[in-house]
Amino acid sequence: MVLLGSTGSIGVNTLKVAERFNIRVETLVAGNNIELLKEQILKFRPCYVCVATKELASMLDHPRVFWGEEGILEAIRLSSSAIVVNALVGFLGLRPTVTAIEEGKTVALANKESLVAAGAFIDPSKLRPIDSEHFGLWYLLNGRTPKKMVITASGGAFRDKPLESIENATLDEALAHPNWSMGAKITIDSATMMNKLFELLEARWLYGCENVDAIIETRSVIHALVEFADGATTAQMAKPDMRLPIAYALMQKIDVPVIEPVDLLEVGSLEFREILPDRYPIWRIKDDLLKHPKLGVVVNAANEAAIKRFTEGEISFGSISRVVIDAYERFHDIDPSSLDEVFAADREVRRWCEER
Repeated sequence: MVLLGSTGSIGVNTLKVAERFNIRVETLVAGNNIELLKEQILKFRPCYVCVATKELASMLDHPRVFWGEEGILEAIRLSSSAIVVNALVGFLGLRPTVTAIEEGKTVALANKESLVAAGAFIDPSKLRPIDSEHFGLWYLLNGRTPKKMVITASGGAFRDKPLESIENATLDEALAHPNWSMGAKITIDSATMMNKLFELLEARWLYGCENVDAIIETRSVIHALVEFADGATTAQMAKPDMRLPIAYALMQKIDVPVIEPVDLLEVGSLEFREILPDRYPIWRIKDDLLKHPKLGVVVNAANEAAIKRFTEGEISFGSISRVVIDAYERFHDIDPSSLDEVFAADREVRRWCEER
């Protein structure tokens, strides 16, 4: 396989699955974590390696090292592997997804932004979802047509905080996830509920069902629920361990234990909560966005620009959602008809968000 984002949490877990099931790792793509990448190179002996910059590439003792976005695309084209795991973070992951599909490869997708920004132009039959929620939906659907699909949210770092403390929350506070450790961007997206908005869009594109919603499940044991026409609802339960969806994305069929099963007596009870806009202001645009899913490119670009400004101390935590909502209203008429127009819209929205 080709692994994009090998030093992140998804990438590290993917390599654990590869080791467990003896899957050959042909290509490793990482960003700036050179020390971990060096360890991965020694262990998995990839044919091709790619890093963020030429300077970082010079620090690696490997015969085939690439760098930058063009380096990622070249590594994908040169690789003979049939599957590409895209665990890159952000809009940077879109071109690799498109290139992999153009090269006839299947994409095991953990990069939310590919579908959020350009779902209308990506063939879902070429994708296998790695997100636990979309994997859970796939696991439950089993070829059947759903009446409604529901994914769950942890509630993020401010799930239980007083509302008045959220507006000016610090970066450290936003990164204090209640249930697990993830990368900085997705943890901030969890705190704003942006990641769940993204996942609803992804579910819509992946499964062609427009009736999608999300609720908070505080224990992160239930990942997805599907309601069928007969009135029955099924739920997918598993410990929050990414090795399970990764293993299925890579192999499709698993007949041996991958993770420990859920002990219901240990769980004891489950709590469900509604996602409310007073705590998660971004939720105000949910219904309209699902009616106009091509506007995902606007939401994603504005969100990435706002998070950058927040992490650099330019704006408050509460301003992240305001920037996104303002951009959503400002660019509501955007209706890209091609991938080129998606990239153009992304540039325009970012520019506006950075200058305001």
